[in-house]
Amino acid sequence: MRGAVVAGYDTRGGAPRWRYARAGHRPVVVLPARAEAITLWDDGLLTATDGRTVRWHRALPDAAEWLPDHGGAGVLRPLGHGILAVVTRRRVAAYRTADGDLRWTLPARDGCAFRPGGALRRGPALLLAQPCPDTAWTGQLVALDDLGRITPGRTPLGSAPPALRPGHRDAGNSLAPPR
Repeated sequence: MRGAVVAGYDTRGGAPRWRYARAGHRPVVVLPARAEAITLWDDGLLTATDGRTVRWHRALPDAAEWLPDHGGAGVLRPLGHGILAVVTRRRVAAYRTADGDLRWTLPARDGCAFRPGGALRRGPALLLAQPCPDTAWTGQLVALDDLGRITPGRTPLGSAPPALRPGHRDAGNSLAPPR
């Protein structure tokens, strides 16, 4: 990120490989992802680009209310397995990085707000602060991973290929049942 431009550089020699800019807008945060970049722009638009094409884009709700004061600290949080969490004060939205598909959302509890900059990574979990008045500190933390909020006995989304689903009969062949 340099000024109003997002750029990709060759890993060997450092030569510029591509540049991407949006007229009248500036990048707030850039998350490198292999040969591309996921960028949060000052107007709340989230883009994934390799410099030649924008593979996907998403608009963050109510970005004009919180982005100017907050900036991008802690907003983009990789969760693993190709899932990116976008943390705002009012909600967490998780997108698949390959195509920008919305996987899940988690709204903040009534009267509470997430603190994007107050997150901590612990193994595969992202611990996120959600300060609430008159609530014990244990109720002010939310644990997340690529499947959403971590709770006892939760059921996965079921969007993984069959071979990766727990309890699947034929973990070695996800295309056809055994004969």
